[in-house]
Amino acid sequence: MLSDISLGKYYSSDSVFHRTDPRVKVVLYIVYLIATFMIKTGWGIAGLAAVTLLQIVMAKIPPRILWTTVKPTLPLAIFIFILNIFTIKVGDVLWKWHFLMITDYGLSRAALMALRLIFLIVSTSVLLTLTTTPLKISDALESLFAPLKYIRVPVHEMSMMMSIALRFIPTLVEETQKIMNAQISRGADYDTGGFVRRVRGYITVLIPLFVSSFKRAEDLAVAMDARCYRGGDGRTKLNPLRLTAKDVVLGIVFTALAAGLVVLDYFLR
Repeated sequence: MLSDISLGKYYSSDSVFHRTDPRVKVVLYIVYLIATFMIKTGWGIAGLAAVTLLQIVMAKIPPRILWTTVKPTLPLAIFIFILNIFTIKVGDVLWKWHFLMITDYGLSRAALMALRLIFLIVSTSVLLTLTTTPLKISDALESLFAPLKYIRVPVHEMSMMMSIALRFIPTLVEETQKIMNAQISRGADYDTGGFVRRVRGYITVLIPLFVSSFKRAEDLAVAMDARCYRGGDGRTKLNPLRLTAKDVVLGIVFTALAAGLVVLDYFLR
């Protein structure tokens, strides 16, 4: 069910990562994003998996919540795996049939690309969406990119847009499920027939969803205008961000772990 998808949802809990300054989590996410793409060996992936598991335990994210976050990306990960395994021709041939060929290097590379996607989703969930509210993410991005204001970059507006986008992902998922249930009650069928028939069936979902999304956007714009929202100039915050010593220590420790994994991976190649 679409309603079970936790992508973009905030999971309320009392953990180390929930209490950590969101700016530290954003920086850590960027660090692990870079580390994920720099790691290229099996030992490096194993180390990255261990650190990711440590983050999950520290964030106190239940396996069920994490699974519902990763599950929607599995078809894409499988597609990336299949695409790479049959297109990379370098290495010793393990299997061949006509023009299709699987090599040892292609197999390892395909697994690496698929695992990278899964690790990126898990890191995004643990370090950002599941442990940080959209408002705090917006405040963190605005604070980190504040220097760009001097070259007239609308930092506040861009942060607000990202916050609204993250906030409305669960809302759109719920709206899609409601529309599908309404269409099914009218006789729509999304589970049988060929691929073309299923695509045509989902058109009956997309059109009402687009109409509903534009209506929500209009209502939000009217509400913001009624509250005299005029951007970030002169605005104050009820709960300003405060960086503590624990936040700094956590950031240094996990940054050192990421750097250590990259260095270890380099020497194991």
